[in-house]
Amino acid sequence: MSNGFFKVPEPKNEPVLSYAPGSKEREALQRALAEARSKVLDIPMYIGGDEVRTSSKKSLHPPHDHKHVLCYYHEGDKQHVEQAIEAALAAKESWASLSWEYRASIFLKAADLLAGPWRYTINAATMLGQSKNAFQAEIDSACELIDFLRFNVHYMSEIYSEQPASSPGVWNRLEYRPLEGFTFALTPFNFTAIAGNLPTSMAMMGNTVVWKPSNTQIYAANVIMQVLKEAGLPDGVINLIYVSGPDAGEVIFNHKDFAGLHFTGSTGVFQHMWKTIGNNIQRYRSYPRIVGETGGKDFIVAHESANPKEVATAIARGAFEFQGQKCSAASRAYIPTNLWSAVKDQLVADLKSMKMGPTEDFSNFINAVIDEKAFTTITGYIEKARQNPVNEIIAGGKYDKSKGYFIEPTVILTKDPSSLTMCEEIFGPVITIYVYQPENFEETLDLVDRTSPYALTGSILAKDRYAIEVATRKLTHSAGNFYINDKPTGAVVGQQPFGGARGSGTNDKAGAKVNLLRWVSMRTIKETFVTPTDYRYPFLG
Repeated sequence: MSNGFFKVPEPKNEPVLSYAPGSKEREALQRALAEARSKVLDIPMYIGGDEVRTSSKKSLHPPHDHKHVLCYYHEGDKQHVEQAIEAALAAKESWASLSWEYRASIFLKAADLLAGPWRYTINAATMLGQSKNAFQAEIDSACELIDFLRFNVHYMSEIYSEQPASSPGVWNRLEYRPLEGFTFALTPFNFTAIAGNLPTSMAMMGNTVVWKPSNTQIYAANVIMQVLKEAGLPDGVINLIYVSGPDAGEVIFNHKDFAGLHFTGSTGVFQHMWKTIGNNIQRYRSYPRIVGETGGKDFIVAHESANPKEVATAIARGAFEFQGQKCSAASRAYIPTNLWSAVKDQLVADLKSMKMGPTEDFSNFINAVIDEKAFTTITGYIEKARQNPVNEIIAGGKYDKSKGYFIEPTVILTKDPSSLTMCEEIFGPVITIYVYQPENFEETLDLVDRTSPYALTGSILAKDRYAIEVATRKLTHSAGNFYINDKPTGAVVGQQPFGGARGSGTNDKAGAKVNLLRWVSMRTIKETFVTPTDYRYPFLG
């Protein structure tokens, strides 16, 4: 029983290690990579207190070395979804009744484990399983996940402390109850931090969770689960299963105790799930909470006053870090004619200097895309662009999947601002550039706003403060995360809460207090100290 109003440690963003040549962290990470490559893991599902293995085993491979086997994971079916739901419901009462500070302690301990003894293990798993270079893995699977855990604990304590005013003779209180039933986390391949945040943010608020990660992220998801178990997470609070999307959906979305969905992934999948939930709405005990962060067609707009080198760097980093496989990655750019020549020269020179290859070689800036399906989709866009006479591929455009799924960073120059690769999400190392006349700046901003159904991230680069103000106003609804004089990627927990609207999701801002509020159901309690004994009011006299 709690006998104090506890103050959690003040969260601070986890420092990003450099992994520079000769550094201790570089040596430690290289050892972790070598150790991980030397083993073939057998990865179970985690349901209740059991490690569940099945007769169906699937192999996972580094995207940059697809002949090497990292692990075999045990694939489940509808029966395992049902078991995970049962385990979540069985654990619910004890978990929801646990004093909040004990829940907080588990996730704070998990953060410290990730910052310390598990840092290189989870970074190595992300580098090998998702083909992220050392820096991209560090800012994701270590720093961002640590930040999510620490800041969310802080936000949780702030939420619980927010209480209503009380009038004389009355004490008003608010309880922040977990949702009634179980919740479902469906996580993507591209960020280990997202895979960790979606289930833990719900669990932190007293919910129990069925968690289905992307198959291509299972290798690092297994590490997250091991860390949570070492931190003391009770059995059944988060149940990790590897099943097909249709199997999970058929069981979960037809269950009366389904209470909430936390999702990051494609717009099409999210819309299908929303429709399914809507069609089944009469089945549920409560209206389910639906939170999703989905696609993006993220933009960079340069004004005629911008610095060409800054624009080129924003494009190079914004479009090609982690092979463009970020929801926030720059995928279209609008450059004025007065800057284009200088921007082009700098960008092409930068791309020529980028090395591409496996993540184990720290000199490689570009690594592989996640799998053969993505490789086929991305290269299909490149070939369609190549065949269209309004387009010119001015950099990259080559690819090879013989050893790994490698695609060169590709820059397409188009004469048509409504061409295919300017409008559709590609999710790969491809950016399309449209060059406009400087006097058409405001018309170009209108074009940016209407070209895409998405509204996730975007940026404006300019020295002219009036131009920045105009862009910020005209693009109000075009991006949930808007950047001034920077690339449109790299949101930091506690600094830039992340999420977008329109076709990009519900904009419930991962890494913010508002997201945690989605996973509670408030109860107002009014206590009257001296209870009336006469129904008559003074006006009756």
